[in-house]
Amino acid sequence: MIETLETERLIMRPFNADDIDELSRLHAEESFWWFPLRRGMRREETARFLDRALDDSASRERPALHAVVERSTGVLIGWAGLAVPDFLPEVLPAVEVGWRLGSDHRGHGYATEAASAALGWGFDGLRLDSIISIFEPDNVASGRVMDRLGLGPGFETSHPALHLPLVVRTITADDWTTGNRSSL
Repeated sequence: MIETLETERLIMRPFNADDIDELSRLHAEESFWWFPLRRGMRREETARFLDRALDDSASRERPALHAVVERSTGVLIGWAGLAVPDFLPEVLPAVEVGWRLGSDHRGHGYATEAASAALGWGFDGLRLDSIISIFEPDNVASGRVMDRLGLGPGFETSHPALHLPLVVRTITADDWTTGNRSSL
């Protein structure tokens, strides 16, 4: 079971089945899933996403994504955390840090704050040696978050099913522990 993580402004908790309505609202935003879908998700797609997130949360074998709740309002604003990037076999075995936030909550540092908490959990709690992050080069905002988190420059590849360009970046436990990263 994943731990609840708390930051100054966020509560990152396991998903629950009651999140379906708020998550569907977020996932329906075209910009939420622009990279890689170029559209929002339908409710049934969100339900499948939530089922996978619940399965991962219950597993002791796999890391999992957290529901990200704004502490001051109690509103679900997106998700962030750790996952196994099964869609990209060339990087396996690996654990990826990722995040997605609703449009009203971007540009406030929440992605960096949530991803930093997830990296801390991965390195300090799960004792991972390294964590990757994957993004499309056109997703400049995610690239900037990775810069702030201290992920290295990485390598280019492409999404095997969607044939989109991707960049895979990495941070090691040593770099995380020694603080050899950009200031958060």
